[in-house]
Amino acid sequence: MERKKNKQPKLHIKKGDTVKVIAGNARGKEAKVLEVFPKKRRAIVEGVNVVTKHIKPSAAKPEGGIEKTEASIHISNLMVVDPSNGQPTRIGRKLVEGKLVRYSKKTGEVIKDA
Repeated sequence: MERKKNKQPKLHIKKGDTVKVIAGNARGKEAKVLEVFPKKRRAIVEGVNVVTKHIKPSAAKPEGGIEKTEASIHISNLMVVDPSNGQPTRIGRKLVEGKLVRYSKKTGEVIKDA
């Protein structure tokens, strides 16, 4: 019998994580992840990659106008910040009490999910 392949890739970043941008225009910024798109391998980070959108007048917004929103950023440009020491760290996974948890490769401490 053939084993089913996982359709959704595992990422080192989850919604609610604090991340540091390591590449791009916002390099060095630390912010919270608002949304993650695993299939596209992209994430929306608070205050990073802000773009202006021209909104057409509608029933909800009769005046229309220009709105600033966050666009997605590739996850390879993000690194999770270790909550214990505030430094960016790589993420590993290990079994603890029969449950797969994420841990900081720098300190070895388990990272609590948001």
